[in-house]
Amino acid sequence: MKFKKLLIIAILSAIAFTSCKDHEKEEKAEKEKMEMQRMEAKKEADMKANDMKMEMESNSVAAKAMATPELSTMVNAMQSTQMADMMKTQDGPFTVFAPTNDAFNKVPKASLDNLMMPENKADMKNVLNYHIVNGKITSAQLVQSIKDNNGTYKFKTVEGAELTAMMNGDKVVLKDENGKTATITQADIDASNGIIHIIDAVLMKKAVK
Repeated sequence: MKFKKLLIIAILSAIAFTSCKDHEKEEKAEKEKMEMQRMEAKKEADMKANDMKMEMESNSVAAKAMATPELSTMVNAMQSTQMADMMKTQDGPFTVFAPTNDAFNKVPKASLDNLMMPENKADMKNVLNYHIVNGKITSAQLVQSIKDNNGTYKFKTVEGAELTAMMNGDKVVLKDENGKTATITQADIDASNGIIHIIDAVLMKKAVK
């Protein structure tokens, strides 16, 4: 009788041990499955984020400017000051008043050549930043702001100095701190991180004496 009881206990213990082992295997398999699902979800999320990043960069302010032949001088200036990367990868939004090649050709050659020199990178960056505004301003919003402010609308650029917008007939004109004007010749080139308005002159802030 005693032997029979011991045998039953041994059999029950073996069953319990086997059941415990099976449970551990199930738990391990479930954990491995969940980890694989987590890794797959992360991989899919990373791929989606990368696709969105590539799409954003391919439609960025920098990309739109690069795709516009008449803005090649400005693009070269942006690349020389590393601003092209900023305008390609940063979310913004930015409003860029982009001078055409003809606009840059109006700048005295000696002055332009001087600005393009590597040692004057900071000066060129300041000139470019005087053409950029934080936030997205469409031409319709600009016209409305001019009307709302009795014909002249002042706003600050990324550089910190002001531009003044006004109307000349049905055209929007920008005046810099020196009184020089530039007309928007093509408006509302939409980009993923902002908007571009093409202008016919290079604007300059007032020189500090």
